[in-house]
Formats: sequence, C-alpha cells, structure tokens
Amino acid sequence: MTDRTHLVDHITGHRRMRRNRKADWTRRMVRENQLTVDDLIWPIFIVAGSGIIEPIPAMPGVNRMSIDKAVEAAKQAADLGIPALATFPNEDLSLRDETGSHSLVESNLINEATRAIKKAVPGIGIITDVALDPFTSHGHDGILRGGIIVNDETVDAIARAAVMQADAGSDIIAPSDMMDGRVGAIRGALDAAGHQDVGIMSYATKFASAHYGPYREAISTSGLLKGDKKTYYIDPANGTEALRDAALDVEEGADMLMVKPGLPYLDICWRIKQEFGLPVFAYQVSGEYTMVKAAAAQGWIDGERVMLEQLLSFKRAGCDGILTYFAMDVARLLAKR
Repeated sequence: MTDRTHLVDHITGHRRMRRNRKADWTRRMVRENQLTVDDLIWPIFIVAGSGIIEPIPAMPGVNRMSIDKAVEAAKQAADLGIPALATFPNEDLSLRDETGSHSLVESNLINEATRAIKKAVPGIGIITDVALDPFTSHGHDGILRGGIIVNDETVDAIARAAVMQADAGSDIIAPSDMMDGRVGAIRGALDAAGHQDVGIMSYATKFASAHYGPYREAISTSGLLKGDKKTYYIDPANGTEALRDAALDVEEGADMLMVKPGLPYLDICWRIKQEFGLPVFAYQVSGEYTMVKAAAAQGWIDGERVMLEQLLSFKRAGCDGILTYFAMDVARLLAKR
C-alpha cells in the first residue's frame, strides 16, 4: 500500500459524512431546514350561494365553497395553526365583462368572503388578489382594448379594487396581474385611504407557465381566455428579467415578494432572497399540486412523501412560506408529530 493510499484513508476517516446520518436523532439534530405550519398559506375558492362544497375535477381534494362553508374551513385552518388564507372568487359569468367592472363592487364575492371570515375568525390573515381575471369576460388579468391589455387603465382599476379589499378587512393585497407600476399605485391608493398598515405581497415574478390550467378551471376562466398572457407574464427562460421585475416592485413599496409557479423556479426563489432580503413566498400552483395527486392516485409515487419533499425544497431555496393547496393536509400531518 502506498503512502498516498494511507493518506487518503486517514483523511477519509476524519471526514465520513455518514456519521451525522446514522440515526434518526442525529439527522433531526443537524437538519438545516424545517417545514412548519407557520410556513403555510392556504388558497381557497369562493362561489355564490350557501351550503356549497363543490369539488373541482382538475384538482382532486380541492373544492369551491360558498362563504358560509369558507368560514367553517377558515376556523378549521386557524385551529390547525395555519397563519393565513388566500381567497379567489369564482364569480358568475353574467357578472363578467370586458373591463372586469365587478371587481369594483363592494359586495363582490372576494370582499364579502373577507368580511365574513374576519368577523368569525379574526386571528387568521386574509390575503386577497386584485387581478381582474376572475371578473373579465375574456379571462385576462387586465382590461382588453382592441386586442391589447392596456396597462395604465388596468392599474387604475386594481388600485381602486385594492382599497375596497382593504376596506373589507384584507390584511395583505397580492397583485398578480403583472402590470407595470401596479405596486406603487396600490401603495399610494392604500395610504391615501388610511390603510398604511395593509401590506403588499407582490407576485413579483409570475411566469407564463403551463402549470396554471387547473386553477383556470377552478375560477372558470379556462374556456374564456382569448390568446395567451405572454405579453405581460415573464418568459420562463428569463431569470435576470425576473430579478429586474422584482427590483421594481421593491422600489415601489412591496413588503413581500412571491414567485409563481414554485417548483420550476426554485433558482428564482433563491436569487430573489439573496438579492433583496425581503420575505419571499412561492406559490405551489394548481398544476404542481395536480401532478402529485394524479401520480399518487395511480400508485406511481408516495404522494405524502413527495408533497412534503417538494414543500421542504421551497424552504431550502430561501422561501419564508408557501401558498399551497396541500396546506390542510400538511397541517394535519404536522399536528400528529
């Protein structure tokens, strides 16, 4: 045996990585990242009526709920320790038009849901989206004029809608429309209306992804959408552009930044956290959720383990929290541990 071999054996003996992996207790003791209930935001879908729990076929285990049932669900979430809900309305098609004008009605679904949940469960956070797609007849996130999504008119509408949502009790406004200048306009409108304490969680980097399909079924826009959203969502190929988008939102007053979708963009989560240091959230979108559920239903994967592994990957990538349709399932699992 050569001197070099002896040296390698000596060094290896001092650096055996498996020592810290040999038992469950050592693995837990040196674990770098933890997933807790505090990391979870639960997106829910609201419909008109009462007593309604309506399964969404493309999202097994996820339902549209009338406001009374959403209140019950919010109580369950709060009891499990989930910090916040993100609410999304499925408005009747008769209320949708070219400009999304129903977003500016104080009694629309999203505002009524906020009032009811805040009254019944005041300790849970409410995060509301001000994009126009649940309210437009064409399914786009902005106002359509001559086949073009007009930026400034859309920004004006969502800023006014944001004030109404804050008036209803929303804690955090989450603009997902990707219009230029919308964070600054919303911050200015909220401050002018006396809502200085209402935060903004900007969808800072929302990509033109193929993972949104089931969500569009959930809010009934999949059959309405004319064209695509590539003129205002970020190209999936562009990481540096995503950081430039996020930088503008930081300058305009965003309190938190979101990356959407989540798993295909873990590099963006990491880069944004390192660059800006603000709280960063990932949205594990409907397509990500459905792929896990579908594969698990076929017995191809262990759905529970894959769910937890994917959510932990967001923490490892620097995220402070995750919007996930798995929130209740995960919260129940964690409560048993």
